[in-house]
Amino acid sequence: MKFNELGFESQINEAIDAIGFDTPTPIQQKAIPSIMQNKDLIACAQTGTGKTAAFVLPILNSLCLQPSNGKTNTIIIVPTRELAIQIDQQIEGLSYFTNATSIAIYGGGDGQSFESEKKALLTGADIIVCTPGRFISHLNMGYFDTSGVKHFVLDEADRMLDMGFYEDIMQIAKKLPEKRQNLMFSATMPPKIRTLATKLLHNPETISIAISKPNEGILQGAYLVYDTQKIELIKYLIKDKNQDHIIIFSSRKTTVKEITQALRKDGYSAKGIQSDLDQKEREQILLDFKNKKVKILVATDILARGIDIKDINMVINHEVPHDAEDYVHRIGRTARGDGGSGVAITFINQNECFNFSKIEKLIEKEVRKLKLPEEFGEGPEYKIDIKPRGKKRYFKKKNFKPN
Repeated sequence: MKFNELGFESQINEAIDAIGFDTPTPIQQKAIPSIMQNKDLIACAQTGTGKTAAFVLPILNSLCLQPSNGKTNTIIIVPTRELAIQIDQQIEGLSYFTNATSIAIYGGGDGQSFESEKKALLTGADIIVCTPGRFISHLNMGYFDTSGVKHFVLDEADRMLDMGFYEDIMQIAKKLPEKRQNLMFSATMPPKIRTLATKLLHNPETISIAISKPNEGILQGAYLVYDTQKIELIKYLIKDKNQDHIIIFSSRKTTVKEITQALRKDGYSAKGIQSDLDQKEREQILLDFKNKKVKILVATDILARGIDIKDINMVINHEVPHDAEDYVHRIGRTARGDGGSGVAITFINQNECFNFSKIEKLIEKEVRKLKLPEEFGEGPEYKIDIKPRGKKRYFKKKNFKPN
């Protein structure tokens, strides 16, 4: 199937051709026809599979057929400001040959940005891409007319629930017209997502594509290391390698700062990004990384989902993510799209073996354990911590030999 077989208006097909899209991804092939038939939808697909275009294209197509006439047509709710900006940028490209307008609304800006958002809401931007808290701030002021909203989209719905946005989502939904199309996109499908779907969606179609499985183009590996060895091992791994676009993930802001300082001290082009930075700083760092002015990005999980940066060569997990799903999203920053390739390396200390075994169970694959370079000495053994009936015992994984 080709994009020109999906029944889009000429303006949309022009944009698709200009961008260079040819063949829709599996999630696009399944979701677009349902959305164009005005059905509610709950779709589960791995990050990097083209979910954004799957809902943006049919919404833009509907605006070509029936302009919004000064009222906002679509509300897209996302968990982070970075994702809001990214989706707004994609809408800008895909709507180039249409008259559709959009704006990203998110917290962290100054009073001037709030006024710009207010103006867009008052004049009726066709598509609003927003984080929940900021949008509620505008809703509570009473000047936004929701009567024209025909599409309500939740992107990265599972992440929003993890971040505690359930009440915000329900509050927003109650302010919108009852007769509307509801679209929910999620990388995972835990029970809480299905519960939310039953409250918001009406007779939805369900689509599941490659749930929680890393791209086959990602070469995965892991090192058994002590925490004191980790930063030096990072330097070893990136030394004399192609340093264009490497992401190092850590769950802790303090570690992000520590890694960044150590790399910069050794002359590496590295910057850290985490929630302590103000919005302008974060946006500039991301822009510099996308433009390859910064080669190495050290980040907390704020970047693990939804940020579309092409040609990531390597992802390094400084520690094992506590949530197995987060592992999939972290390493999904590399090998984006069809035919992509990349390397994902995870450091496992003596206390993280059990969490890593849960990741292997989730992805249904044993990740290759790599032998530390000789100059690093010995690392910990791969021991899985099991706690039956409140007791703790350990066993060493059978037949495990570092490669």
